[in-house]
Amino acid sequence: MGNQANSRQKRSTSESTVEVHSVMVECTVTSRFAHTVMTSTALNKANSSQEIFFEVELPKTAFITNFSMEIEGKVYVGEVKEKEKAKKQYEKAVSTGQTAGLVKASGRKMEKFSVHVNIAAESNVTFILTYEELLQRKLGHYEILTRVKPNTVIQQFQILTNIYEPQGLSYVDAKATFLSNELLPLVEKTVTDKKAHISFSPTPEQQRKCPGCDGTLIEGDFIIEYDVKRDKRLGEIQIVNGYFVHFFAPPDLHRVPKNVVFIIDRSGSMYGNKIKQTREAMLAILQDLHQEDYFAVILFDNVVNCWKESLTKATKENVAEAMEYVKGIRDEGTTNINSAMLRGINMLVQDRQDNHLPEKSMDMIILLTDGMPNDGESNIQKIQQNVREAMGGNMTLFCLGFGNDVDYNFLDVMSKENKGLARRIFEASDAALQLQGFYDEVSSPLLLEVDLKYPDNQVDSLTTRHFNQLFNGSEIVVAGRLMDNDLDNFLVEVFGQGATVSDWDVLYPDEEYIFGDFTERLWAYLTIQQLLEKSKSGEPDEKANATAKALDMSLQYNFVTPLTSMVVTKPETEDATASPLIADKLTEAGTGVATTTGTGHLTTTASNSRLDNLDGDPHFMIELPNRNDALCFNINDTPGTIFNLVRDSISGILVNGQIIGDKKIPPDGKINTYFWKFGIIHQIFGVKLEITTQEILVLQDVHYNPLLTFLCSVDLLVTKDGKLTVTLKDSVKFIILLHKVWKKHPYHRDYLGIYTVDTHLLSPSVHGLLGQFYHGIDFEVTNLHPGEDPEKPDATMFVKGQEINVTRGWQRDFRRNWKGENVPCWFVHNNGLGLIDGVEADYIVSDLFTAV
Repeated sequence: MGNQANSRQKRSTSESTVEVHSVMVECTVTSRFAHTVMTSTALNKANSSQEIFFEVELPKTAFITNFSMEIEGKVYVGEVKEKEKAKKQYEKAVSTGQTAGLVKASGRKMEKFSVHVNIAAESNVTFILTYEELLQRKLGHYEILTRVKPNTVIQQFQILTNIYEPQGLSYVDAKATFLSNELLPLVEKTVTDKKAHISFSPTPEQQRKCPGCDGTLIEGDFIIEYDVKRDKRLGEIQIVNGYFVHFFAPPDLHRVPKNVVFIIDRSGSMYGNKIKQTREAMLAILQDLHQEDYFAVILFDNVVNCWKESLTKATKENVAEAMEYVKGIRDEGTTNINSAMLRGINMLVQDRQDNHLPEKSMDMIILLTDGMPNDGESNIQKIQQNVREAMGGNMTLFCLGFGNDVDYNFLDVMSKENKGLARRIFEASDAALQLQGFYDEVSSPLLLEVDLKYPDNQVDSLTTRHFNQLFNGSEIVVAGRLMDNDLDNFLVEVFGQGATVSDWDVLYPDEEYIFGDFTERLWAYLTIQQLLEKSKSGEPDEKANATAKALDMSLQYNFVTPLTSMVVTKPETEDATASPLIADKLTEAGTGVATTTGTGHLTTTASNSRLDNLDGDPHFMIELPNRNDALCFNINDTPGTIFNLVRDSISGILVNGQIIGDKKIPPDGKINTYFWKFGIIHQIFGVKLEITTQEILVLQDVHYNPLLTFLCSVDLLVTKDGKLTVTLKDSVKFIILLHKVWKKHPYHRDYLGIYTVDTHLLSPSVHGLLGQFYHGIDFEVTNLHPGEDPEKPDATMFVKGQEINVTRGWQRDFRRNWKGENVPCWFVHNNGLGLIDGVEADYIVSDLFTAV
């Protein structure tokens, strides 16, 4: 990652001066799920405004989850929107002469994210980018790759990684392409049984290429590799917060023999280095064949040529003969992919029919091509259909697209329709190594047609649980949601060609080391990835359904995927109006387009606020629709305390809530409290409601006709997802949600959340912990600066004549669905001190139906 200053000046021709004050990369990994925050602060030291660039590269497999900028005391937070809606807003902006400011470009493993903003003289800007990914196991390890290109010496530079693996760590290695003998000792690594801490924090002098010069040694890839212990044959199941994840990579399995047909494009477009590197890679790959494997080599241009007419056992003599054949590959002719593929498939089919191949073995085809089919059958859909029908679901196809001219989407769909995958091979000096690297990943199958079966009455919303193959050094991951939190055991069965196994222990990660709802986000990440794959192939209805579900989940979990965009508002300057920006997620088949759209700047007044969420240690959130923002605060007190939430003497509405604590004191000594009981009074009609986590009680004043009064004054609607809607006649509506917690959780309990709708129907005198905000609140946020958590900057808020410190964070809104949506808010510390009238003790009442 890095910051740059554009030489184009807005107000002066004087030399631009930008000081990059800090660059921080903090990665937290829990059970393979990585959460990375990149933060950078730069100062414009010039006497005129100028453009400052923020540019980072992140893994292709990652989803951006947040991006924000702080400029001159104002924060601009990204918002994930449906891509088509964002695109329309962008086109509207472009028509008025505005230009894009965010660009994404695709590389091998990484994608580039960049934004440039105009910064006033002697002002600074802080950029914060957050992304998440599930680390994939390849060749026996997981890799965390951080690419750094600061382009200058940084005053404060740090890469920090914390890993927690409940299975235990078998090894951890840290390295970098730029590490010299002098820099190597600066990599600090601490590894215990389940945890690892890696940091790299060179001083400015240690970064310099030479004493006194601005050139930096810090440019390249910082790589952490690790693997986990695999003592148990069946892997591990981990459960956190109602979701489970199952990692399956059993040790000590014998490889399954393979029957592989290499189909190599030798058309004229492969001229030069491509054909040379293909020969080099094939010679190495042939040498790596195991003696129990069978193989064939097919070359094609407009003509198809076979080394032999059937597959041959990989004896030393046969491999040597094939290598001599490969050495003679020359480029010529056009490209007839259809005929070459059908010849290879028919060869495998015929050898199977003739019992020429081992019964328990895997049939695969590896196709390498660099161009479009332009000879024989050239209709892509027809070629895909021909291949699909010929393979009949009985073999696996891997497609390697060489260079940028290939139709990658064609290869991607064709491979996925036939149990395989596609990979782009980049034209570079190491292309032969790229080819060999891919082959190494798929050369040793361990299990075929793997099915994982889970208890139907205990789990749902499962990710993919059928896998065509498990390769040596890789891992199968399945995640899902628990239906029955009261689990006495968790029986899982694994079926695969040559293996059937069942039963193992469930693992509960230590809460001290997990971050938030990582199992749920891991499940969502995996589900979206698999839905995106399903949207590429299959019947039209299936593709449409997969796309719709992936879009819905991308928006719900705030992921930037190929279906969504991250929208950020570029600040308004004297020279230009506010320019909206969009960051898109790339696919390997396409290129990224920078687009823009608009959100509003922060303003100093707000109205029509309403209560959102009360959750955990009672989290209060005040939504501010006019500002597209929210305020939130916690109230911490002794379990059993009852608070007045809403009181309106004019309309006769009263709402109180009682908190309850954890079952016992957690290891960190911090007792969480929750709302578990609410009392609601509609005084005009003499109706009282007592709502707990177990029951709903309706109490009626004796002076009223109980049934008639209740029917006329209150409407109750209970849905199966644990939602109660209370509508009071001529007044507000309360939505109360029941949050179920695993019954055997050692600490937490079930709790309630409450939301208020139509607050404008209450009188101006409404008060209470929540009621005081129902008719708006004026405030201003300035002086955004780094806080204790690099992902959550601090700021100064001016509210109710006071100046208080606040933190930018997230709160969950559960109104639309049980999974909740992340909503950004300004968090006010110390029990809301300075935001609420008085102090929290002023709102304590003696019982559930008593006013203050």
